[in-house]
Amino acid sequence: MIEQALEEALAQCRLTRGEFSELLVRLLDYGVICRDESQVETVLYDRFQRCEQLIREWLAPLGLRLQHDSRFQFIRVYPPGAEVPGMPDQEEPHHGGFRARLTQQEVAAILVLRVEYDKALREGQVDENGCAALSLEALELGLRNLLKMSLPDKLAERKNLLKKLRQLRLVQFAGEETESVAEIWLRVRPTIAHFVSEETLQQLFDGQPAAEAGEEKEEKSTETTERITPDSEDHSLFADSAVTDEERESVS
Repeated sequence: MIEQALEEALAQCRLTRGEFSELLVRLLDYGVICRDESQVETVLYDRFQRCEQLIREWLAPLGLRLQHDSRFQFIRVYPPGAEVPGMPDQEEPHHGGFRARLTQQEVAAILVLRVEYDKALREGQVDENGCAALSLEALELGLRNLLKMSLPDKLAERKNLLKKLRQLRLVQFAGEETESVAEIWLRVRPTIAHFVSEETLQQLFDGQPAAEAGEEKEEKSTETTERITPDSEDHSLFADSAVTDEERESVS
C-alpha cells in the first residue's frame, strides 16, 4: 500500500522515485538546502517546491520538522525536540541522538556572525537577498571584543572553521586559499537569525551565562520589528545547526 501510494504521489509531483530519494538524502545529510548555494541545490530546491507536502508527510512520523523560508529560498530540517520558529514545541522527550556538537570556536564564530548581521541589518547594509558582507578581519575583531577569543592561528584550522560555517549555510565566501585574513570576505546569510535567539544575544551583552536561557535553545528565530525572515512554518538538521547550552556557556 505504501509503495502504491508513493508512486501515485510522485506521479502527481512529476518526480521519479530516484529524484525524490536524492532530495530526501541530501536534505537529511546536510540538514539544509539553499537555492543560491550551487547549481545542485538550485535543482533540489526547485524540486522540493513540487513535492513539499509529500516531504513533510514523510518526515513527520520520524519526529523531524521542516521549515521553508520561501523569501530567501532555503529549507531546514529540525531534529526531534528542537525548537522551531513559528511552531509549537514537541511534548515528547528526546535525548539528542541526532544532534552533533559544535566546537567552542564554531559557537563563538556563530555568535559574532549574529551580532554583526544585526548591526548590518540596523544600518541597512544587506543586499536584496538579505545577506550582509563581513570581512574575516572584522570577524576576528568581533571575537576579540565580545568573547576575548580569536580565530585559529593555523591556516588549515581557520579554513576548516569557515567550511563548517558554509556547510551550515550561514555564510558564503571565496578566496579560502589565501593566507591573508584581510583578503577574505564573508557573505553572511539571513539564516544566521535562526541560529541564535534574541534572548541569547541579550544575555551575551549582559554578561550572563547563555545556558541560563533554558535547555538547547536551538535555531530560534528573532522576533523583532526588524525581522526579515518570515514568521511562518517556512529551517538544519541534526544540530550541526544547534548552539547548545553547554557550548554557549563555554564562550560566555
